[in-house]
Amino acid sequence: MIRFGIILTVIVCIGCQSNSGSVEQWKQEIYETELAFSRLSEKEGIEKAFLAYAAEDAVIKRKGKLVISRDSLKSYFKNSNPSTGTEVLTWEPDFVDVSNSGDLGYTYGKFIYSLTDSAGNVTENTGYFHTVWKRQKDGAWKFVWD
Repeated sequence: MIRFGIILTVIVCIGCQSNSGSVEQWKQEIYETELAFSRLSEKEGIEKAFLAYAAEDAVIKRKGKLVISRDSLKSYFKNSNPSTGTEVLTWEPDFVDVSNSGDLGYTYGKFIYSLTDSAGNVTENTGYFHTVWKRQKDGAWKFVWD
């Protein structure tokens, strides 16, 4: 009976372990990851940024359809109609939250999408984004929904 109690205690302790850190620390990690994601988009392009920060099971919604998995994202970007100008997408989170276990979090905020055509005319669209982040086995945050 004592062995069973020890084994049960060990199982419960292992099951209750969470990522090391605090909710505030994890929120800061997600905030900084979101900003780095936006900076990469601005400097190196939307495709490169999305592929760099997508989890293997990431999902995005584009043109009314879901693009499911990082591999599908690659195909989506490869087969998307190239724009007739320079695209820039930037954003910054207004809000960040994370689960008490530190494995899932989300952000939302405003984005700006700009397209500069060959004549130098700029068209700008603004809106709101929502991203769901999942901590990966290596501790990095990757998005699973955008």
